[in-house]
Parts: sequence; structure tokens; C-alpha cells
Amino acid sequence: MREITLGSTGITVLQNAFGALPIQRISQEDAVALLRRAYEGGMRFFDTARAYTDSEVKVGEAFFGMREKVYIASKTAAKTPKEFWEHLETSLQNLRTDYIDLYQLHCVPECYRPGDGSGLYECMLEAKRQGKIRHIGITTHKLIVAQEIIESGLYETLQYPFSYLSTEKEADLTRACAKKNMGFIAMKGLAGGLITHSQAAMAFMSQFDNVLPIWGVQKREELEEWLSFMEKEPKMTEEIRAFIEKERKELTGDFCRGCGYCMPCPAGIEINSCARMSLMLRRAPSQAWLTEEWQEKMQQIEDCLNCQQCMSKCPYELNTPELLKKNLEDYKRVIAGEVKVQ
Repeated sequence: MREITLGSTGITVLQNAFGALPIQRISQEDAVALLRRAYEGGMRFFDTARAYTDSEVKVGEAFFGMREKVYIASKTAAKTPKEFWEHLETSLQNLRTDYIDLYQLHCVPECYRPGDGSGLYECMLEAKRQGKIRHIGITTHKLIVAQEIIESGLYETLQYPFSYLSTEKEADLTRACAKKNMGFIAMKGLAGGLITHSQAAMAFMSQFDNVLPIWGVQKREELEEWLSFMEKEPKMTEEIRAFIEKERKELTGDFCRGCGYCMPCPAGIEINSCARMSLMLRRAPSQAWLTEEWQEKMQQIEDCLNCQQCMSKCPYELNTPELLKKNLEDYKRVIAGEVKVQ
């Protein structure tokens, strides 16, 4: 498998990295075993965040005593300098380290700059000066914000949703980063669970020699699938290309990516799950979607206030209330047995 260098950071790792958001859902013992197995299998880049509950604690436990052998990235969603320093000190404590290789401003709504009044970029510079962070990164889900970030030249890495369902405009971001010698970290490489063909997902990423995908891993069998590509990296073939084109025709367009920017909902609707229920029933079929609990959650769509807050927040400019209604109608047909899913 090829190595990827994240722009000017000098961080060079195999093009196969670990996204540690899902490990917050498993026990510490299982998470530590999973992380250490990932290291044994060749993964060296591990991405977590202050917002991922106890994920940092688990990463810290896994790599205590071998800190120099891995690259750890974390994030802060701080909105003030006070929050920034609190988050950073907590992350350092959780990770059991005195430095973070890559520290990222998390899910930003704008490109934070020196002198913009927020003080956040100045905090990043000071943290780097103190040696508490080594490189400055940023993450967003908004295309126009990502474009501004790249153009600014202020950040060493950009983390952005990227998969074979991405548009050409999103692929242009990777090329723009390459021109600026800026690292590109691909999150949501499986489009929030809609992509179920790991070989196609990996083959797609392998076409970009400056993109580092971080795969969200929760189970040992998932990890082993990604690690198997270390020895035999999937390549783009005509068969895989045709499969991807078929997937794009089916999924590209008005579908919810599950990013959660729309939350919270004033009516209590779990939008980032309910607005994609139809696709999940068909692409990740499970009786778990049909439980009484999920039926109640889907029924909450009836309480939609049509306030359109979700629409104003959606980075993909979806008509979310309409999408919710369509998903509820389809869900009711599935529950009634009118529509069969696997």
C-alpha cells in the first residue's frame, strides 16, 4: 500500500487510517484491543476528538508507553479561547501525552483567521509555540467553507467528507489541497454507512495520492477487512468503476449524509437518522430499524414544525422537512408489509 504525506506536516503514513469516533460505543477493553490490533496491522494515524465522549481516553490507554510510534489527531469544537484551552488540556490528559500531532478546529461554520475576533486561530498558534500541538488542521462539512480554508493558506490539513459518492466539486478540493501542499483527510469514506463495498471504497481512495482516508471502525471484523488491504490494495478496475457508477446513479442527489449539522430539532426529531431511514433499510437491512423504539422515533416526524431550521443548517442544501415526510411514508409501507426489505 502506498504512503501518503499530509502536505507540509511531514506526517507520512500508509493510505489507511483509523477513525476513532465509533469506539466510544464499545467497552474500553475492546477499544484498546482494537486500536492495538490496528497498530499491529500497520495503521499509524488515529483520529479522535474532544466531542467523541471517551474516545480520547481509549486512544490514550492503547498507546501509552509507545506514543512516538503513532500519530494522534484530535479536535476541538471550541467557540472561545477559554473553551479552546480547556478542551486542549482535557485532550492531553485523556490521551496521556504532552503533545498532539495534529489538532483540528472541529466542524467549523467559517474559516477562522487571525484578527477575526474569535481568537481561535491565535490559540492554535500559541499552542503550537508551546509545543502542545505540532500541526494545525481544520474540519468542515460545508463546500464553500472548505474552499475558503484552502485559499486562506492558514491550515496544514483539511478534513472533509469524501467518498465515491462525492461530486466533482468535492474532488476538486483534493486537487486544490495538493497545489497548496495541504494535507487532505477524508472522513465519511463510507458515506455514513450507505457504502457497503469496502474494496470499491478503497479503490476509489487509491486514485488520489494526497488523500488519507480515516475509516470509522467499531468491530474486529471491520478492522480486519481494512487491514487486509495493506498487503493487497484494491485497484480501480472496470468492474469496480461500473459498480461505482451504478451506486452514484442510485444515491447521488437528495439523500441525507447523516452529518448531524441539522441537530438539535425543536420538535425532538432525530433528523440525521430518520431522514435516511429508507436508504438504511435497503443498504444496511436490519430488524433493529423496525423496533418499537424506532417506530416511535419515525412517528415523531408527524410533529415537524416546518420551522426550516434544519434546512438553513444543512450543508447539502436539502429540503429536509420534505425528505423526512418521504422517509416516513416509505417506513409506514415497510411496517405494513407493503414493501419488502432484506
